Amino acid sequence: MSITVTEGRADERRKVLIAGGGVAGAETLLALSAIAPSRLSIELIAPDPDLTYRPLSVAEPFGRAETRQLPLAELAADHGAHYRRDGLARVDPDRRVVHTSAGAELPYDFLVLAMGARANVALPGAVTFRGPADIVAFEKLLEGVEEGAVRRLAFAVPHGVAWPLPIYELALMTAAHLAAARAPEADITIVTPEREPLDIFGPAPSKRVRALAEEAGVRLLTSHAPSSVEPGRLVLMSGASVPADRVVALPLLDVPAIPGVPQGPRGFIPTDPSFRVDGLEGVYAAGDVSWYPIKQGGLAAQQADLVATAIAAAAGEPVRATPFHPVLRGILIAGERPLHMRGGDGFDPAAGSEPLWWPPGKVAGRYITPYLAERRGDLPHPPLAEIEHPVPDEEGVDQPGVLEMSLAAADSSAQSEDYEGALRWLDAAEQLNVVLPIDYARRRRAWKRALAEQRLET
Repeated sequence: MSITVTEGRADERRKVLIAGGGVAGAETLLALSAIAPSRLSIELIAPDPDLTYRPLSVAEPFGRAETRQLPLAELAADHGAHYRRDGLARVDPDRRVVHTSAGAELPYDFLVLAMGARANVALPGAVTFRGPADIVAFEKLLEGVEEGAVRRLAFAVPHGVAWPLPIYELALMTAAHLAAARAPEADITIVTPEREPLDIFGPAPSKRVRALAEEAGVRLLTSHAPSSVEPGRLVLMSGASVPADRVVALPLLDVPAIPGVPQGPRGFIPTDPSFRVDGLEGVYAAGDVSWYPIKQGGLAAQQADLVATAIAAAAGEPVRATPFHPVLRGILIAGERPLHMRGGDGFDPAAGSEPLWWPPGKVAGRYITPYLAERRGDLPHPPLAEIEHPVPDEEGVDQPGVLEMSLAAADSSAQSEDYEGALRWLDAAEQLNVVLPIDYARRRRAWKRALAEQRLET
């Protein structure tokens, strides 16, 4: 029997189920609580208890950032929602019921599918970097390079990868790390099917990325897709090969079968332009699980905002759903300062060392970015705001500011043996700069050891 949602009394709240505890799920919850707090009853379902901030995992092998986690129960409680630790097993769209992995039946008026995608090995024989789970494997590879056992490294973007930026970060940070550690030189090559590096951002960011690679001594081989890994080389689809003792590659994504939900190639869920699932009333998909070809946290957050607005409007909130006009925002971690990049609807392609949005974050979401900033101890932030006229880079000119003051305060605290205070200042510096400068990454490790010794003595 089909259950339809009817207009009820003003005090009746519609039931929203959000399946998935990643960026898209969290942003949907935050957006709904901001625009329709009194009209909706929200439940977040996810098998993992924490939202893991995955974009910084690329910097963790180098000690420049720490992967952080946010308890989903706290996120939900902070916004009047309920968190259920469970997974989605299947959907019964006729009854408007979700069946969970634990056997529960949960009715819904609106369902948001935001479970993300599954990362699979795309290049057998390579070290696949999928995020936090692969940090240890990459650290071991890095040790081999530092010891001189690995002299030729290829960083590969397999054909079909929807978000290539992490491979540039891993390659460029490897080059910077080896230079700072005065380790044996290594030949580092990035192999990508893109015509230009990170050309999804536009010509200006692409030009800056190419310049960063040249400065770091990293070879760029564009318009070439990797095919296979063989002893001593990376074979390309063209038949040519790149000398490589080891290869690092990004994964390919797919979505497992979800009974009751239409799915297209590799399991991605087809939707209309407002991210309403094809043929299912009241069901939406946002983030990596959806059909949208670019899989990136900031775009997932924009999709979630669009979905939240559509749900709020359907629940009677006086808001207007708007078309999807994606803005691509990304931060490339390379040398001392990250490269902020922006492109998409309404903006000329831009890139520079100064922030292009505030608060800065690897994931630029209207609600999740300021919420995470507040969780780290900052004053409350308004929703994400664009910096439409960023300070232009001035080559060769030092730009002292809050970052430098935070680092100086950390040094001062450490000199006074206040290691706890020094680490707090480094947390503030990391938030401002996204990652720590290389020297301060080493100091953080030393200060953590010193703090642990102090606590043992007391």
